Amino acid sequence: MCGIVGIVGNQPVSERLVEALKRLEYRGYDSAGVATIDAGTLQRRRAEGKLVNLESRLREEPLAGTIGIAHTRWATHGAPTERNAHPHFTEGVAVVHNGIIENFAELKDELAAGGAEFQTETDTEVVAHLLAKYRRDGLGRREAMHAMLKRVKGAYALAVLFEDDPSTIMAARNG
Repeated sequence: MCGIVGIVGNQPVSERLVEALKRLEYRGYDSAGVATIDAGTLQRRRAEGKLVNLESRLREEPLAGTIGIAHTRWATHGAPTERNAHPHFTEGVAVVHNGIIENFAELKDELAAGGAEFQTETDTEVVAHLLAKYRRDGLGRREAMHAMLKRVKGAYALAVLFEDDPSTIMAARNG
C-alpha cells in the first residue's frame, strides 16, 4: 500500500516529508520520492528501494521549497524502478497517487494521440497529463482538478502540486 504526505510550511519541507514517510514504512513499499516548489519551479528526487536511498539522494542533491508532496510506492502498474516512482511530473504538474486508475489505458491512448509523451509505465502518469491538458485548454487549477476527477475511474487518493501555485496542495479521493 502506498503512502502519501504533503506539507505546506514556512521552512524547507523535504526532510520533514521524508520523516513523515518513515512513519508509513510499515505499509511496505518499493520506491519513494519527494517533490517541492522552490522559486516557482517544481523539483523532485526519487529513489528505488528504501527511504535511506532517497535520503542519500537528498543529501547529494538537496531540495529547497516550503511546500511539497511525498510518496512511498508499492508497484501495481509498472516495475519498481526510479523512473516509475512518484511524484510524476509534466508541464508544471506533480502528482502522487495511491490506488488504481481503472481506465488508465484508454486515457493514455487518448492523451498520447493528442501528443502527450509518457515517461513511465504507471497508471498515475495519466493524471498529470490530464491536468496539464486541461490547463493548456485554459482551465484554472480547481477546474482542471474537477475535469480530471470526472474522467478517471477507480478507487484512489492523490495529491497534486501546481508549479504556478506555491502555497496549495490539492488532494482528492474516490472510494
